Order: sequence, then C-alpha cells, then structure tokens
Amino acid sequence: TVNYINKGKPLPLGSSITSNGVNFSLIATNAEYIEILLFEKEDAVLPKKIYKLDHSHNTGPYWHAEISNLKEGCIYAFRIKQKNNGINNNYDKKVLIDPCSRGITGWSTYKRENALRKNDNSDSCLKSVVCDRKLFNFLDYPRPNHSWEETIIYELHIKAFTKSSNEKESCFKKFLRKIPYLKELGITTIELLPIFCFDPTDAPNGLDNFWGYSPINWFTPHFEYVSNVSAAENRAEFRKLVEECHKADIEVILDVVYNHTSEGDSEGPTISWKGIDEHLYYFIGKDKNYQDVSGCGNTIAANRGLVRKLIIESLKCWANEFGIDGFRFDLGIALTRGENLIPLENPPFFEDIECEPDLADIKLISEPWDCGGLYKLNDFPSKKTFTWNGHFRDDLRRFWKGDKDTAWNMSDKIKGSPSHYKGNITLPKSINFITSHDGFTLKDLVTFNRKHNFANKE
Repeated sequence: TVNYINKGKPLPLGSSITSNGVNFSLIATNAEYIEILLFEKEDAVLPKKIYKLDHSHNTGPYWHAEISNLKEGCIYAFRIKQKNNGINNNYDKKVLIDPCSRGITGWSTYKRENALRKNDNSDSCLKSVVCDRKLFNFLDYPRPNHSWEETIIYELHIKAFTKSSNEKESCFKKFLRKIPYLKELGITTIELLPIFCFDPTDAPNGLDNFWGYSPINWFTPHFEYVSNVSAAENRAEFRKLVEECHKADIEVILDVVYNHTSEGDSEGPTISWKGIDEHLYYFIGKDKNYQDVSGCGNTIAANRGLVRKLIIESLKCWANEFGIDGFRFDLGIALTRGENLIPLENPPFFEDIECEPDLADIKLISEPWDCGGLYKLNDFPSKKTFTWNGHFRDDLRRFWKGDKDTAWNMSDKIKGSPSHYKGNITLPKSINFITSHDGFTLKDLVTFNRKHNFANKE
C-alpha cells in the first residue's frame, strides 16, 4: 500500500481516523523537526516507515500530518529533535508515545532502564495505537446522576477487588460479576483507583508498582486490567463496565493523576512528555532542576494553556467516550499552582473545567492538599469541586475509638463540618470519609493498633 503524507490539521490532538487515513497532531513548542514512526507489529525493533515533518507541518505550537491508507490499529510513535537553544534537553534518539494516544502497546519488550539514558531505545520502547473515538451510548445507558446528598462512594482497586475470581479473565470483565454485591452494600458510586496506563516497574527495592499513581499516559486503560486482544477491545471492555454500572444505577468516578507523571526528575526515564517538550509540561527551575510538590520527582504545569488543553482533552475522552460520571483529582491542589509553584487565587485549570460543556454534569472531587504543604479546604479555588474532609476522618476515628472530649467535634461533623466549610452550610462541599487507600481498609482499621504493610516491606 502506498502512503501519501499531507499537511493535516492541528486538531484534534493525537491520532484520529479520517476519510483518507489518519491525522496526527502533537503539541511541541520547541521542536526543530518531528518524526512519525510506523511499526509493523507491537514487538518490532525498528520502524517500517519514518515520516519527517518539517515546518510546513507546523502551525504555532502544533505539529500535524495526515498519512493516507492508515487504519484503526496502526502502531506508531514519535521522535523529536529539539532546537539548539538550551531550553529543552535533546532526546532525539528516544522513541516517544503520543500523549493523546488511546492505545499503548509494546509491553512484552519494554524495558524501563533503557528509557533512562539518552541512547536509542527502539528495541525496547512502548508504542501508540490508533483508535476509533467512538462515543459512549448515553441513550441506552444514561448517567445515574445521584445527588451529592445521596451519594455513597465505594473506593476500590480493580485488580485487588477482582483477584479471587477466574484469573484467565481481565479485571474489567471479572468486575461485572461483582456488581450485585455492590448493590447489596447500598452504595451509589464506585471510585476506581488509577486505571490510566502506568509502568509496573516504576517502584523501588525490586517491588512492583501496584497502585498506579504514576501515569505514562492520560487516555489509555492500564494494560494489566484488560484482555489485550487489541486496543479497540481494551476500550470496549472498560466501556462495557461503565454500561453495566449505569444499568445498575451505579456511578463510576475515576481517581485521576494529573499532578505528575512516571518520568520522574531529570534523571528519570523519557517515555513521552519529557522528550516532547519538558519545559512546557513540567515546572523546571532556572537551575534546570525539576520542581516537585508531588513527592514523585516532577510536577505538571497545569497553569499553562497548552498543558491544560491536554488534560481537558483527557477528561473529555473518559467522560464522552467511556461514560465516566466524575473525577477525583489526586493532590488536586497542586494543579492550582503557578510559575515557581506559587499558589494561584484563581487557577485557570478548574475555571477551564467549569467552562467546558462536555463536563457540565460531571462530579468533581479533589484532595485539598499536596506534598508541598498547600492545604485548602473551605477555600479550595473551584466552585464546583468537593474536597476530601480529613477533619471528618480524624474526628470520627477518635470518637469511634472512645477518646475523651470528642463528642462536640463529632456534632460539628454530623452537621456538615460548618467549622471548616464556613459560608457553605446549605450544602458543604465535603466528602466525608473514614478510610481510603492511603491507609488501612475499614476492617483492618478496627483490628490493628498501628499501621504496617509487611508485603511492602514496611
């Protein structure tokens, strides 16, 4: 098949199927040129074709091209040569996944250690997959839209929650048989711990990364939770999970990590954003060191328009293509920081979300703290976002345990924590919780005297 390359369009971001083939669009503000690599199969060590984009394919910050006769399932990646102006480090030998790709492959040959250095990693890299952007069927599976007052959230890890079932099936498929159990509990909403694709080898001391709080991509379901027959089938499996939850009148909220990525600091691996435009996507000081309030080596610069655009596109992908009902932002207050990590009174990130029609009926929840000491509960800078109320958790535990002089504080919490949510007495934006993934399960909480995690060598 002959493939012709045309100028293409800057939008939509990522890879999108056209009447002629596939349009590719990437934000890279400091690129000298960009290469699109096409691969024959997921474990191919070399690309079958390379298309070099010069400045005729560049519109402002966007690089774009349409390549004819490509279809859904096409495997691709990028390589980028940075301008020699001292802004970004040059990782032009690194094969990079598309930040907007809906599918990722290459896990059978991927090696994190080969992404750490600047040498060629084409024989052990991850690759992106072109996917159809089919919209969720809200006509047959409408959102439950439970009121906040009636919302009872059950937080779960999809792999742990389904572990005792048939191991040959994917986690998303096994989950379907658990829905009647969740209905018996009386919950209205599940909150899935991170299902964005992450690197299981991103962990210290020879351990595996089980929890997934360091994403390598914001659009793709994690490969260990799906059947991996194809990227399209992976997406269909998760869409089916949401459909069945909606059919059972259960909302689905995702715990999302936009405050940092798996690429770590300047010594971390180069998988995507870092090799594309590190000074755009991350906060980096004048000393060239990555600034960090996530505790994971880097912090995403969500105050910048092009970065916000990418995050908003991700939210819309999960809301419109998978039918997700809400998002819980991990260390969400970190997304309200500006240059040099200065907290912003009116952060544009949450303003952009509140202005987006596709996200108008979505539930928003956030942690009101980050690892840099910022803590905003009542004054969280978003009108629509509810916050995790750590004061409720602590006071309820003390009361339950029988500590002295705790009844008065418990009275405040039952009323909706008016001492903490001043001015919001009618409907305080408080998520009242007792336990979460940060500590013991509810059973363990009332069983053990002190925290431990022997399996994690802690």
